Amino acid sequence: MEGSEARPHVTRRREMNTVSARSLLMTLLGEYVLPRDRPPWTSTLVEALAAEGVEEKAARQALARTSAEGWITSDRVGRRVRWTLTPEGRHLLTEGADRIFTFGRTTPATPPWDGHWLMLLVTVPETRRDLRHRLRTRLTWAGFGTPDPGIWINPNPAREQEAREVLQDLDLSQGAMSFTAAHSTIGSQQAMVTRAWNLSTLEADYEAFATTFSTANPPTDAEAMRTQTRLVHEWRRFPFLDPRLPHELLPTDWTGTKAVEVFHTRHAEWHAAAQRGWDALDGG
Repeated sequence: MEGSEARPHVTRRREMNTVSARSLLMTLLGEYVLPRDRPPWTSTLVEALAAEGVEEKAARQALARTSAEGWITSDRVGRRVRWTLTPEGRHLLTEGADRIFTFGRTTPATPPWDGHWLMLLVTVPETRRDLRHRLRTRLTWAGFGTPDPGIWINPNPAREQEAREVLQDLDLSQGAMSFTAAHSTIGSQQAMVTRAWNLSTLEADYEAFATTFSTANPPTDAEAMRTQTRLVHEWRRFPFLDPRLPHELLPTDWTGTKAVEVFHTRHAEWHAAAQRGWDALDGG
């Protein structure tokens, strides 16, 4: 790779593909390879993916694809091949780790929501279904909800720059409008939130996550590594699924709060054993 023009590109669509061999590979790279200076062998990565149900052919294809995208590079040592993170890959995984481990956390310095909304008005002709889908996908990933056709809302007005970039990328800036406003006395703000976001499905996903991992008890280092991998891999979805609404807009006893605690508690509990499991697998 030469120069900034060769920098790889990753999309959120790929990050959300939780069932693919490549996505599982990225989880392994971020959880076990990023903290180490020792490049893993192909056999290590293939075996770790096999533990998650990935066939060898698919595992090797995932390695080849990830290498072609510029995140890892191979180095032959005799008959064996080991894989090193590129600077771009290390940067990507570092950003990903920061997103995963800070998501859902609040601090005493987190200011209360001031009640202001960013509202976008943008229409796409019914005949442009592909464009409508791309707009919906991009704005949903950015945390926007749509209570009615052509109207998008977000409780964080600072997301306007991200919305502007989406509209520019899709050539929809002309005719679009944005406003910063507070909900007034007509209608229910909570009813608007319910129409704009499918929080019931998200809440069910959080509940399933919390139930699964709060009761897990891996007895060995190898099993701890596999359970930790699944924990991190499943958690990776939520920063893209959750619009990160202020707690004032969430249902009472929001299960996302419980899921955050389960993730961080279990990850800390299993960390040492999971890392030992990886070292044993990689011949350390």
